[in-house]
Amino acid sequence: MKNTPKRPPAGLPDKQTLLAFLRDAGSAEKTDIARHFGLKGGDRRALREMIRELEADGELGKRGRKGFSPSGALPPVGVADVVERDVDGEMYVRLVEASEDAPRALLMPDNSGRTGPAPGMGDRLLVKFSQGAEGWEARLVKKLDSERTRVLGVIRKSNREVRVEPVDRRSKDVLLVPHAQAEGLKDGDLVLAAIEKGAQRYGPKRGKILETIGREDDARAASLIAIHSHGVPTGFSEAVEQEAGDQELPSLKGREDLRDIPLITIDPADARDHDDAVYAQRDEDPKNEGGWIVWVAIADVAAYVRPNTHLDREAREKGNSTYFPDRVEPMLPERLSNGLCSLKEGENRATMAVRMVFDKDGKKVGHKFVRGLMRSHAKLSYEQAQAAIDGAPDETTGPIMEAILYPLWNAYRTMLKGRLKRSPLQIESAERRIRMTDGEITSIEPRVSLEAHRLIEEMMIQANVCAAETLEKHKTPLLYRVHDAPSQEKLFNLADFLGTIGKPWTKGEPATTKRFNKLLDETRETEHAEVVNEVVLRTQMQAIYSPENVGHFGLNLDRYAHFTSPIRRYSDLIVHRGLIRALGLGKDGLTDREMAELPAIAEHVVMTERRSMAAERDAMDRYIAAFLEDRVGATFTGRITGVTRFGLFIRLDETGADGLVPVSTLGNEYFTHDDRSHALVGERSGLRWTLGRTVEVKLREATPVTGGLLFEMLSEPGPRDPNAPSARLGMRARGAKDGGYPKRGGPGNKPRNGKKPSGGLKGVRKGKRR
Repeated sequence: MKNTPKRPPAGLPDKQTLLAFLRDAGSAEKTDIARHFGLKGGDRRALREMIRELEADGELGKRGRKGFSPSGALPPVGVADVVERDVDGEMYVRLVEASEDAPRALLMPDNSGRTGPAPGMGDRLLVKFSQGAEGWEARLVKKLDSERTRVLGVIRKSNREVRVEPVDRRSKDVLLVPHAQAEGLKDGDLVLAAIEKGAQRYGPKRGKILETIGREDDARAASLIAIHSHGVPTGFSEAVEQEAGDQELPSLKGREDLRDIPLITIDPADARDHDDAVYAQRDEDPKNEGGWIVWVAIADVAAYVRPNTHLDREAREKGNSTYFPDRVEPMLPERLSNGLCSLKEGENRATMAVRMVFDKDGKKVGHKFVRGLMRSHAKLSYEQAQAAIDGAPDETTGPIMEAILYPLWNAYRTMLKGRLKRSPLQIESAERRIRMTDGEITSIEPRVSLEAHRLIEEMMIQANVCAAETLEKHKTPLLYRVHDAPSQEKLFNLADFLGTIGKPWTKGEPATTKRFNKLLDETRETEHAEVVNEVVLRTQMQAIYSPENVGHFGLNLDRYAHFTSPIRRYSDLIVHRGLIRALGLGKDGLTDREMAELPAIAEHVVMTERRSMAAERDAMDRYIAAFLEDRVGATFTGRITGVTRFGLFIRLDETGADGLVPVSTLGNEYFTHDDRSHALVGERSGLRWTLGRTVEVKLREATPVTGGLLFEMLSEPGPRDPNAPSARLGMRARGAKDGGYPKRGGPGNKPRNGKKPSGGLKGVRKGKRR
């Protein structure tokens, strides 16, 4: 609902008039603004330039994908989600279309009773926004979503009552279950319960058990909880399994015979699906002396998963495969994902392959897609291939060193010249791997980045570029993988932080990957290396899918699409179908209906990707908490990776586990949050806890069912900043105790065992989302 002002006389507005219009309208897209002011031709171009200038000045911010609104402003009326609740029970909402750094609003209590039961976490509301004495306030008009009434929790039984305690650590709702319904339930059962309609407005709500899904002490509980908490689709319908079982390997008809090309697969040691294979050879063309031919062959999933079939509909609904330490929820049935679509050694497989040509400087000078039949000549793990190149071949790699492995590595080192010239973003990402035996965690180890990983990564990136270029050339719509440049607001925040550690960063200068990489290189061997890496990571936007191209900032590419993993990503299958249609490679290409639906498909697969990422992250948190449960009371070294007004997030060196030191445990004074320097500062002493600092902590609490870790700080705070202004004594944030520091959790922030949100561009090794 937007309060659109009366249309003014036609003509380009000045900046203040434009901002006034947006304040009244709440938000608007460029086309809406141009229509409102009656702009055409050159005036529209001038409007775009004015909007860019207002963005650069920090006066204008994005609202949704295409909309704009005054920075820090909220519309008079809007749709918002309840996103946080503090220890006092006060709730905060955020606009549905808003970014994560958009302002929250305090949900004011409704005492009229006209809006029904009080809202809870996750509810979607229609609210009126207004400026209050302490910030934005929201007044409830009505609840919009009555379907969010399911709770995943653990049964807790006592003589007096049976409770369902939610596994989501952001929720404080506990359901009471009538004893008549609790027969057969045991303490510790994982259940899915519904909040009974008409439950009392205050006090515990009544619940109805819908399903028992497992036990909290089950070794697979962490992934089960994550799957149900995030709504990850599981299993396949009978119709899909039947369609998968009826599939057969295509013949050579309409395909090129690539079986003599010695393609090989290089994957994680425990991989069961192999969707890409590679081969390289010297280019014998005298015009390309020192150049290389690189083949990338991808499983031809489109040959089996055809548009508007049961297989296709369920694959679209899932969007992608979801990976947990103990299980995989695949996008396709096993008959395909681990069978006909997996490029198994020595077996004929349908493929969509690209032949790429690179010159001696690593520049791609040509490519061609073919639909063929291939046969993998070897199945290697990353470690196996790396060991062979490092001088320790085994019985599998020894015989193929000269013909396959050495040419692959030499081609990659040539391609590396082009990559270095392109200068993609070089953010370091410390990842951990959980090793499990018989359902039990045996170790948590850092993932080692090998040259073999980077070889496959670069070859996959170039194949993805070829797909985007080919579809653009043939004017075939496609799903791009886009990664926008950082927003002006994030760049200004980065500049403010760098100023606190003495690193200059000109705010008006455009952000480029080379500029970020120069900053990272200059600080790599300094005490600020990790904190700068972390802050640069948080400055980045998230990569998404879109039918509209804005380029890929992190990879520094003008056009990019996902082509190389159609077994586990629906976006890649759509790109395969586009290539089939554009190049006339069959009748199973992209349909007219799919072309019309591309915006909706893009929005859906972005949602499923984020759903899977959240589920995978939550499962990892729970497994780590289970692993550390026996070590409560032990001390660990770690690093401060997050500074908020409700505490410090610590990442342990040993396991990479993240946990919270509540601000209430840091000392006998009130700590203020200096967001400019990412520090908590003692109000009286000026002592500081800063982002990136190495500390020692004691594990106080590990809760596997929620994945929460609580630490006690053992280190001493850092000294006062001599350049900082004197603190204003006596000031207290709303909700602070008279004793001098706020209650655990703090107003409007996460629960006491909350987790630091992840963000920014993820790593780009094969198997990761880029």
